Amino acid sequence: MKRSTSENKSRDEHVDTSSVRPSKTIYNQTKFHLKTKPMKNQSFFANELIALLISITLILAACSSPKREKTDPVEANIKMYTHTWDQIINRGKLNLFNDSNFTKDVVMHTNPDIRGIAKAREYYANYLDEFSKITFTIKDVFGQGDKLVKHWNFSGVHTGVFFGIPATGKTVSIDGVTLVRMSNGKIAEERDFFDNLDFMAQLGLMPAPGK
Repeated sequence: MKRSTSENKSRDEHVDTSSVRPSKTIYNQTKFHLKTKPMKNQSFFANELIALLISITLILAACSSPKREKTDPVEANIKMYTHTWDQIINRGKLNLFNDSNFTKDVVMHTNPDIRGIAKAREYYANYLDEFSKITFTIKDVFGQGDKLVKHWNFSGVHTGVFFGIPATGKTVSIDGVTLVRMSNGKIAEERDFFDNLDFMAQLGLMPAPGK
């Protein structure tokens, strides 16, 4: 009986032990799974957050980066043209009559026509040398394609021999318009329009129009 009892005890203990272990194992496995599920969610949200931050950074960088604007050829011609004539007439820089600013076969429509850079320089030297206190103002300029239109005013004191006309000491102020053709960013052709009779009258060489 004792043997039988000890055997039974041993069996009971064995049964009890085996019955507890699986429950602990199940508990531990369940506990493990409960811990790992939030870790997966955290990793997912972290990746989403990083992707969002990268997207925002790229958008901000694209907005803040300077945009390269295309240069308008008409605006470029106007800028070059007005600067060149301002420097020539107001600053007396006849050296700007060169092949960087004018085409080699540039034409100035006067009477007679003037052709070539050297001849154009020589022609305008008459104004710069024979007038003092010169002010040349471009009142307006606009263009389309390779054409420009300029509204200008020239004023100065006649103090030298101007195309054979002795100095009169008279002050003149003449408005005019110039039609311009540009070629590859250079001045290629010009035609001036102004009241020549009014110009002569201001020099005292003839009565003023209407008198």
